[in-house]
Amino acid sequence: MAKRSKARATKKRAAKSKAAARKPAVKASATKKSGKRVAKLAKKLTKTLRKKPAAKPASSNARRKPGTRTARRAAPPSVAPKPTAEPQKVAVSHYNNADFESGLRSYAQYRDLGIVEASNGMVRAHVLRFTEPCDPKVVSKLHFHDTEFQMVYVLKGWVKTKLGHHEEITMREGSSWTQPPKIKHVINDYSDDCELLEIILPADFETVEV
Repeated sequence: MAKRSKARATKKRAAKSKAAARKPAVKASATKKSGKRVAKLAKKLTKTLRKKPAAKPASSNARRKPGTRTARRAAPPSVAPKPTAEPQKVAVSHYNNADFESGLRSYAQYRDLGIVEASNGMVRAHVLRFTEPCDPKVVSKLHFHDTEFQMVYVLKGWVKTKLGHHEEITMREGSSWTQPPKIKHVINDYSDDCELLEIILPADFETVEV
């Protein structure tokens, strides 16, 4: 009986070892089958992609669905060409007593330096000299000039002036001052030999008595 039980145990062991040897073979065959399936699927997918036509770009004439709006591109802003300024000229002026003429003030004469034409009306420059003694009734009138810039330089003598809220100032030979646009001012007195250089922008301007 002992021999038979041993033989049976030996057969069971042999059967187990055979079953264990068969399992890897089954797994390997299953792996091969799954790999073949994946390869077939990949081929089908590749063929499908090759046959599928490329997507066409949407044309601007394509019909729109009712109720939808398409954004329009804004046209670039038109830039107006800048006006070209006329070229300035050289202005040369030599002293000549005959060049002094009457002008804005009846008690003075003016010598134009030719800057108006040379600058195309941008700047006026002249020498002013008083020709009559100062009469406050005629000379000392409060006024202003509608200008963008004005500068006065004393060439000879002296002149007394009052600018805006400032106190009266005596300007002598070599003195200069600026008159801001529309500042109210008045000339109170001047010497008989007084001469002034005035530079004004623009060349044409309005004088208003207050």
